[in-house]
Amino acid sequence: MPTIDVVAEGPTLPSASEILIRDTQRMDRARDNLSPRGGATAYDLGRQAIEGLPQGDNASLDKIVLQMPGVTQDSVASGDFHIRNEHANVQYRINGVLLPDGVSGFGQILDPAFIGNLALIDGVLPSRYGLRTSGILDITTRSGVFDNGGDVSLYGGSYSSIMPRLSYGGTSGKTQYFAVGRFFSNGLGMENLTIGHQAFHDASQQGRFFGYASTMLDDATRLSVITGFSINRYQIPNNPGQSPQFTVFGINDFNSLNINENQVERSFYNVLAWQRSVGDIDAQVAYFSRYSSVHYIPDQLGDLLFNGVASNVFRDSLLNGVQGDAALHAGPNTVRFGFQVSAEYTRAINSNTVLPLDGDGNAIDAPFTLGEAVPKTGFLGSVYAEDEWRINDQLTLNAGLRFDQMNQYVSANQLSPRFSLVYVPMEGTAFHIGYARYFTPPSQSLSAPVDQAIYANTTLQPEVTTQSPVRPERSHYFDAGVTQQLTPQLSTGIDVYYKNARNLLDDGQFGQAYVLTTFNYDRAYNTGVEFKANYQDENLRAYANFAWARQRATQVSSNQYLFGADELAYIDSHYIYTDHAQKISASAGFSYLWQGTRFGVDLIYGSGLRSGFANTESLSPYAQVNLGLSHDFKLSDAGKGQPLTVRFDIINLFDHGYAIRDGSGIGVFAPQYAQRRSFYAGLSYKF
Repeated sequence: MPTIDVVAEGPTLPSASEILIRDTQRMDRARDNLSPRGGATAYDLGRQAIEGLPQGDNASLDKIVLQMPGVTQDSVASGDFHIRNEHANVQYRINGVLLPDGVSGFGQILDPAFIGNLALIDGVLPSRYGLRTSGILDITTRSGVFDNGGDVSLYGGSYSSIMPRLSYGGTSGKTQYFAVGRFFSNGLGMENLTIGHQAFHDASQQGRFFGYASTMLDDATRLSVITGFSINRYQIPNNPGQSPQFTVFGINDFNSLNINENQVERSFYNVLAWQRSVGDIDAQVAYFSRYSSVHYIPDQLGDLLFNGVASNVFRDSLLNGVQGDAALHAGPNTVRFGFQVSAEYTRAINSNTVLPLDGDGNAIDAPFTLGEAVPKTGFLGSVYAEDEWRINDQLTLNAGLRFDQMNQYVSANQLSPRFSLVYVPMEGTAFHIGYARYFTPPSQSLSAPVDQAIYANTTLQPEVTTQSPVRPERSHYFDAGVTQQLTPQLSTGIDVYYKNARNLLDDGQFGQAYVLTTFNYDRAYNTGVEFKANYQDENLRAYANFAWARQRATQVSSNQYLFGADELAYIDSHYIYTDHAQKISASAGFSYLWQGTRFGVDLIYGSGLRSGFANTESLSPYAQVNLGLSHDFKLSDAGKGQPLTVRFDIINLFDHGYAIRDGSGIGVFAPQYAQRRSFYAGLSYKF
């Protein structure tokens, strides 16, 4: 009988791609460990959740953020959205690296197509997070590590909208990468100035690009690069039926539909990050830069006729900085520390054509131009240290200190303590409570002083001549809440907060240029409660968020010249609502995947922003429902056949016309109305 030799098989060695995936996931976990959430409140939207929303990643980032708790809708001219009734003060991070502030405008520079996970972190933030603290939008990028390929799509519909997009990602050796480019053109670049369906002189063309690449230098070291840009061109919408208020060059009759105002916004950003994880130490050092600009071009004759001034406004900012973060694991303690330094060069250039005033204050038909340029180099520096101590299996304490120094139009600093406790009495239940001292510098590009003297006896002469410099905001912040996992699919949470601030920062549009200007309220408080519920199983996701909030302030303490004398006097003796304060905000929705077809519905509700003299009135409540439907078609019978995705969306399903702004209130120059019912369709092919 022949002898059969049996050869024992050794262990199967992992492939190069499997090793890269393993190392990438390990480095991602190490990077996440540098950005603790501690006792903060967090809300995550993963890739599938974003794709399940109406419009999916064809929606702008602000529309996606509106589906998170405590987020309020606003017009693009006033910042798109607000977190917990704060104006701006939002920090964007990509893969743990700060994306620095740019010049305020109304273009969305970030494209949702590159987002793998989007998290909103607010409340009492760990010491690592500073400067912008109303909320952290923490973005984790798609990497394309699992397959080489991409997608090409075409999306469009109402208001002559068209949106082609191309993305590609993959792996080459030890390098993974992802890139996406999009062009967008439509006839509703900003909100309509009327409640009707037709928008007048409101076309927009926008181009965006985002690129990400990372490579493993060795088993414990990774180098990542992020780059992107956005170039957006807008027509400023016209309001029909307006009457000229002035006579210019002998003309006092002009159709307001013929005004031709335009604005261009540009933004370029780059990040280079070196990350290393060895034993109990995780660290990352990153260099970041950003250039941004906004240029408002007036209609020289039309603006003079209707406003008495035609302002050619240019703002730009060039910022470079370095950020370093490290974490040391020592038993039940994780000690984190780091720094951030940046230098920013800004320019505020104004060319204002005005009319002179006679002795009785009447405008004279003799326009002339006044110009001013204010350049500035400023610096920000921060250091922090914190200890996350796991006292036992149920209780974790996070305590830290942060020091911030600013040297801009004013110089100031602050040492800020933070602490929070997280208590987990049983699996699925977590209580948190905390306190934070916050220090928020003003945006340098929005804080440039104005030479008021040159505008004396002109149509740009202010009623009030006081102009105190813009100062940093300082606040005490308290937050407490609980989250409960009721079932493996259903989770709920409730959170309450209170903020007491000195020199509360706020922005407003004080003129026809869609460029914001910063000022302070001497004292303010902000309080609220939020509720959230999420249900998630394999094919169904449903959620509901509800928030009640109140922000009030008194005594304008900087740039007082922006206000009328009666308005300023009223605010000095009363606590008023800030213009972006909305008492009730809510969102809800669901998506369901059935045999390749995904149904999605979402809802936003608001009780209305403030309006009227000194924000003493409120706009009417509103609700908007959006509907989405998509289906994946396999183009071959093989299991790996690439899908063609067809989608159809309806925005504002019930065609509810409502005002986001009515043109009144502090820092509100023109009305803005929500988009009426619109229809969109698209094709996307994966290759």
